Amino acid sequence: MARIWMPLPDTDYDTTETAVPWRLLTQAGHEVVFATETGAAHPSCDPRLIDGVLFGQLGADPEAKVFYEEMQRSRELGETVPWGELDVAGFDGMILPGGHAPGMRQYLGSEALQQKVAEFWRLERTVGAICHGVLLLARAKDADGLSVLANNRTTCLPKYMERSAHWLTAWKLGGYYRTYPAFVEDEVCGSLADPARQFVRGPTNLIRRGTYDDDRGAFVVEDGRYVSARWPGDAYLFTRRFMTRLPQDGISG
Repeated sequence: MARIWMPLPDTDYDTTETAVPWRLLTQAGHEVVFATETGAAHPSCDPRLIDGVLFGQLGADPEAKVFYEEMQRSRELGETVPWGELDVAGFDGMILPGGHAPGMRQYLGSEALQQKVAEFWRLERTVGAICHGVLLLARAKDADGLSVLANNRTTCLPKYMERSAHWLTAWKLGGYYRTYPAFVEDEVCGSLADPARQFVRGPTNLIRRGTYDDDRGAFVVEDGRYVSARWPGDAYLFTRRFMTRLPQDGISG
């Protein structure tokens, strides 16, 4: 089966965008390796997504919380490796989850991690990125100094979703939903050679989510070996489409 590496910040990653891929991949027999900046941390998700962002609402769905609790007890999360020391050639796939709380800047802004992401991209193996995770690809540069995404079709967290979440909660939580001054969509589009052709926003949706048994509320963009998605509501479909691109016999045998 395949080996997949998944980098994470020490805290504040999205519960669903991490735990759902972990659960579906390991359930299918694949190996997941988590990487953090130092390898010493036992990384934890954004706690608001467990308790509820506002009045107990806007958090992860119950099933994703169960998967997260299982992931927290897993061997994989207890044996994280430093992302700077990772030999990316030893993996069949890479998943870049998202998250919007302040701790995500450790992950999204790491030049060392961006270099590892670019290194893996050049191997032309399976890559998946969801929500803010697409920013890592936008910021990862090829040998010419362009984003590795420059010539690919992609989606990411749409501006209307990011703006709506901010407007709904800013009175209580300030800039909690604004990770950076620029919207995710704007930065991702700025990394593309032809954003009008390459960026795919998907159907307008603020509520309906895909589930373990029903993908009708989900949306992904597929471009060869690369799969991207917009938000936690796409996580199940995103992972399933990612898995279809993994080699039957992984490089690890």
